[in-house]
Amino acid sequence: MVKKITPFVLICTLVVSACSDHPSAGVAKKDSTIHRADTLKKDSTLASESGDAISPLGREVLSGLDQRILSFVPAGYSVIDTCSGDLNLDQYGDMLVVLKENDEATKAKDVEGETIKRPMLVLLGQPDGTYNQVARNDNAVYCVSCGGVMGDPYQQLAIKQGYFSVEHYGGSAWRWTRVITFKYSPADSTWLLHKDGGESYHTSDPDKVTQKVRTVKDFGKVPFTAFDIYKDQ
Repeated sequence: MVKKITPFVLICTLVVSACSDHPSAGVAKKDSTIHRADTLKKDSTLASESGDAISPLGREVLSGLDQRILSFVPAGYSVIDTCSGDLNLDQYGDMLVVLKENDEATKAKDVEGETIKRPMLVLLGQPDGTYNQVARNDNAVYCVSCGGVMGDPYQQLAIKQGYFSVEHYGGSAWRWTRVITFKYSPADSTWLLHKDGGESYHTSDPDKVTQKVRTVKDFGKVPFTAFDIYKDQ
């Protein structure tokens, strides 16, 4: 279990796709100086500029939240982000929800090296307009302190045609991105890990980018609920 991201991990972290409804090599949001996420190559599966169902870039959702979602938020938690789209190819609107403990920042400061988990929920739309929670994974989104000097590494979600992605960006002198993409499997009635990838570079040489992407050939059949972002890559 990786509590904090080391420079070695930053170099080796992978990019898969960004949070834009269809899995492609990840695209994290840029800062005004050296964020190189724009250099990430896109695959034919999920391109983040396709623009379908992109979440509000990690903005904490405090107002105007769909009341149908609130019943799935456990006591002591609040919503960081949501993203809507068709997750299981049934034409009903579905929802991804990323949660945090209300006091995660305080806990992270009080207990150095502590990983304060952020649950991610998969809610499927029903014919009557309600949602049904079908999956939860507490290890699909990096913790608030996992981004190093850059702070909270969470960036955004994306959904498109049965694919969804979770996107991260962090580091210090070494910058890195990591985007994890899942694909719906009708045969398994669940979402399987499709790609896990990212790129890294040193701020002293931002044009020298190392990119690595792992696919099913590398990790095999991994259901969404079994994926663990904290395991060594």
